[in-house]
Amino acid sequence: MATSKASKVKLDPARIPAHIAIIMDGNGRWAKRRFLPRVAGHKQGMQNVKTITKAASRLGVKVLTLYAFSTENWKRPGSEVNYLMRLPVDFFNDFMPDLIKENVKVEVMGELDDLPPQTRQASEKAMADTANNTGMILNFALNYGGRDELVHAAQKLAKQVQEGELSPNDIDDRHFANALMTGFLGDLADPDLLIRTSGELRISNFLLWQIAYSELVFVDDYWPDFSPAALEAAIAEYQARDRRFGGLKNKTAIFW
Repeated sequence: MATSKASKVKLDPARIPAHIAIIMDGNGRWAKRRFLPRVAGHKQGMQNVKTITKAASRLGVKVLTLYAFSTENWKRPGSEVNYLMRLPVDFFNDFMPDLIKENVKVEVMGELDDLPPQTRQASEKAMADTANNTGMILNFALNYGGRDELVHAAQKLAKQVQEGELSPNDIDDRHFANALMTGFLGDLADPDLLIRTSGELRISNFLLWQIAYSELVFVDDYWPDFSPAALEAAIAEYQARDRRFGGLKNKTAIFW
């Protein structure tokens, strides 16, 4: 169920989700409502990444994964794609001092080899410049698709089997999770909370394996309007839920 109104809420600091993933949706519609070009919405959306990154870091979130550009987004008009590919360059150039100050570590996952050279280089530089930071991990999914990730993981494991490094019978959840693009996150790879903005009620090929037990919160706000207060409201909704992971807290329950 979508929610949109965000007011000051009281959060339990001991139950802040360790990993939050966000599908940042609605930039184009935000711009259209203001009779602006779609790229204006993307620019404002990137500004909001700075705001939400700081808010999440200060709340104690350990990993913030943002869906920045999907493998399907290449289908958009060339002028829009070119603008989107330029945004990471401008973002990292402008935001790097704040990332250093906030002790945020940048990671970028996706098919990075297929990105334009300046986009890939900016991403790699951001990761290198923040490699020694020990605070929240800001993980961008850039040129990323969930199905594409699963295919690559299967290929990686198949190659290990072919080369005799792994037996087919040894492949389990842990091996498969480690073969995914989020493998570097270890125990933090699976989001506790997935948020999608703009009122859309779908996953859009994002973290298909990792969100198996994530709590999902859908908000009506377009991404440029998604505020720190809205983030806290989503976390409050997460904290109000009973996470059982397929089990029961009351193990004495009787089934008839």
